[in-house]
Amino acid sequence: MQALAQNIQSPLNRSSYADGLRSELRALWRNILMKRAPHVATWAGASPLQSIPTGPEATPYLQALSIWFQLLRIIDENAEVRDRRLTETNSGPEAVEGGFAEVLSDLSLADSPMEKLTANLCAGPTLTAHPTEAKRVTVLEIHRRIYRNLVSLETQRWTPTERAELLKNLEGEIDLLWLTGELRLTRPSLHDEIEWGLQFFRDAIFDAVPQVMDRFDQACLHMLGKTLSKTPSIRFHSWIGGDRDGNPNVTTEMTALALQRGRETVLDLYGQALKQAASKLSISALILPLPEPHRTRVQEIVDRAPDAGRNQNEPFRKALDAIRLRLIKDGYNHISQFVNDLNALDAALCAVKAENLARRHIRPLRRAAAVFGFRTATLDIRQNSTVTTDVLAEIWSQSGQALEYGTPEWSARLRAELADQNLPYQNREALSDQAQELLALLTLVYSVRSGPDPKAIGPFILSMTRSADDILGVYLLARYAGFGSETLDLSVVPLFETIADLRNAPAILLDVLDVPLSRRSLKTEGNVIEVMLGYSDSGKDGGFFCSTWELERAQRRIVTALASQGFKATFFHGRGGSVSRGGAPTGRAIAAQPSETIAGRLRVTEQGEVVSTKYANRGTAAAHLELLLSSMLRHTANHSETPSRPEFDDALDALSELSQTAYVSLLQMPGFLDYFQQASPVEELARLKIGSRPTRRFGAASLDDLRAIPWVFAWSQNRHLITGWYGFGAAMASFRKFRGSRGDEVLQEMFQKSRLFRLAVDEMEKSLYQADMGIATQYGELVRDKYIRQSISQAIKTEFDNACSAVQFLTGGQTIGHRFPRLCERFDRKRAELARIHALQVELLQQARNKSQAGSVPVPLLQSMNAISAGLGWTG
Repeated sequence: MQALAQNIQSPLNRSSYADGLRSELRALWRNILMKRAPHVATWAGASPLQSIPTGPEATPYLQALSIWFQLLRIIDENAEVRDRRLTETNSGPEAVEGGFAEVLSDLSLADSPMEKLTANLCAGPTLTAHPTEAKRVTVLEIHRRIYRNLVSLETQRWTPTERAELLKNLEGEIDLLWLTGELRLTRPSLHDEIEWGLQFFRDAIFDAVPQVMDRFDQACLHMLGKTLSKTPSIRFHSWIGGDRDGNPNVTTEMTALALQRGRETVLDLYGQALKQAASKLSISALILPLPEPHRTRVQEIVDRAPDAGRNQNEPFRKALDAIRLRLIKDGYNHISQFVNDLNALDAALCAVKAENLARRHIRPLRRAAAVFGFRTATLDIRQNSTVTTDVLAEIWSQSGQALEYGTPEWSARLRAELADQNLPYQNREALSDQAQELLALLTLVYSVRSGPDPKAIGPFILSMTRSADDILGVYLLARYAGFGSETLDLSVVPLFETIADLRNAPAILLDVLDVPLSRRSLKTEGNVIEVMLGYSDSGKDGGFFCSTWELERAQRRIVTALASQGFKATFFHGRGGSVSRGGAPTGRAIAAQPSETIAGRLRVTEQGEVVSTKYANRGTAAAHLELLLSSMLRHTANHSETPSRPEFDDALDALSELSQTAYVSLLQMPGFLDYFQQASPVEELARLKIGSRPTRRFGAASLDDLRAIPWVFAWSQNRHLITGWYGFGAAMASFRKFRGSRGDEVLQEMFQKSRLFRLAVDEMEKSLYQADMGIATQYGELVRDKYIRQSISQAIKTEFDNACSAVQFLTGGQTIGHRFPRLCERFDRKRAELARIHALQVELLQQARNKSQAGSVPVPLLQSMNAISAGLGWTG
């Protein structure tokens, strides 16, 4: 078994490079402040103890720090990509951590059927527009230009004059950031979010994907001495325009628009690539005639578009122009026809010994077509189970029978109608707007599935799946919308979110398989059932540690249950960016998954600010996708490496239960809701225009209905960060008290040998390092009731100390954060300035909540939320 990474990171060999960039960009940043707001330049360099006025003059100060925090992130991104390249240059590709070559060198190649492993390997990054991205698209574009300028600065060939000019360009972009402003004055529309998501494909992803595939080929050639016939595949998904769970703005019309814009975007990208390839492939048939049958096949492509250019003796140019024209005119009935034409050109170039030209100009486009189709990304549909059951009840009420969900009568009718060849007539015009909308959506899904690119539409994600009846209800609604009665060309993916639902998941799936129609339909998917796991809501429901263990247990039990019926599970992990919403280093998060739960297939959400962090630039996007695929490859090849340890499972069961008890006890303390609302800016958050979706699903004001994103956002803004650690300290203390010395031995052994436990402890330690009980106390003073303030504040502080002690017990008494010097170094650069922003935000909250200003949220307060988010690196 491969040893666990020690996580004690070596000194950064790129520190001098990054330090130099920080020095230069800070000087440029200060130049802008001196020009635009000289008083802010004075404040920015002042002692952390100096207070900042809370009036309108606070806005430029907060804007300045937001810009600086963003520049720090861009510098780190550039330094990481540069370091990766230097490592490969100096030590070879196998030295790049998480790269294909490193993983191939680490696997037991003699025992690994690599062709089979890679042929079945498929990663599914899923872009979502959750309201956790506080930056406008315009600002993201400026960030991209700054990044590209930093890349240009890396080269050593510039003269002093040329380098000074590059720095002037950078200063101009920083000035533009200042003049543009990042605070949205209006909430983005769904159309804005659709274009936001597509921009990452235009800027980086479209070019990064073929680069990743080429890196795999090169790694195989380097490590195996040959390339493989199959490479790992990537299939991008998107929820932007398809996720209507609690978002009334997502209608069938908007879903159709998202599909249309996805198609238009990728066709435009293909057109640009085809035009560029045609400009390069000026091979003359008079000099190098094409042999048969390639000449005939290329001519067939040309003949389909006889007006494709004037290069009569240059068959490749004419063929590429013909393909481009056929795309423009929607002449391809199926994506496979487009791919076949590109394959023909690739084969023709190889036939005349021009494989290098094929590799440079045709193969990247062919690989892009295999990934992006005519869609850019597969659009998933998501809706809440409460909506689908309400619509089904309404349809049934047309026949005069008002059944209650959850009763035997409901289940019986549901199964009877699924087995019936002819469903009762339903008058759509008599239905409510909600019911008509859902049926129209399913009708759209049906039409796309039979179109030129069936993968343009993805599965129906069913939020808050509570029972088999929820899943079967969507099947029945699909039949009402026009799907067939023998099998349904619709994948319904249950999303298990609460702790109770995670525990019930195996039984729910087995109940679904008991219904003949659903079993037949699932068999058409290759006996593979996709299941989505909710990290955000399970963490909100049971606390971080309990959620971590329940997600692990659910996966194991689902795999076992489905295997008993001859089916396999593929998991879709609903991870967010912050620790408490499942955020974790990609490679380690995948390595910590239970054995046989990936098996070559994995989907994961890329939410909000995570998208811009990973996919804003081609180098970063390519590195992340390579890490994702290589980590999946390693886990799949080593599926039997980490057998279950009953003693570990018993300890994790106990810790999980104790942790959940402590966490839920906090939420049930008298006045907790008041504390949460008053000691954080959660109510004011609704006025921050960072997403098209409401902060609550159905307009209620309870903790149960509050979305996990603002829940995490609020605890981050006030630096309690309880969502990333609360409950673990109490659990460890109780476990050690009752299990004694043998319990201590088990804990230490788990810390060394259990990937899951180690990952959870590491991520909690990071949260503890970034939490600040001094700042938390300042926010606690906003709570009006003295008893509530003192009791809950004391409970949180006590548990914080317990959690720190628990982590230190496991790490041998090391100070919190000692094992993560890079994280600490980055965070400490911003710690003092963040503390001053927090103090300012507390004052602004006090002012905004005065009776004379009831309901108003001043711009500086909104700007403070942006600044804190930029400093922490996440919102929710």
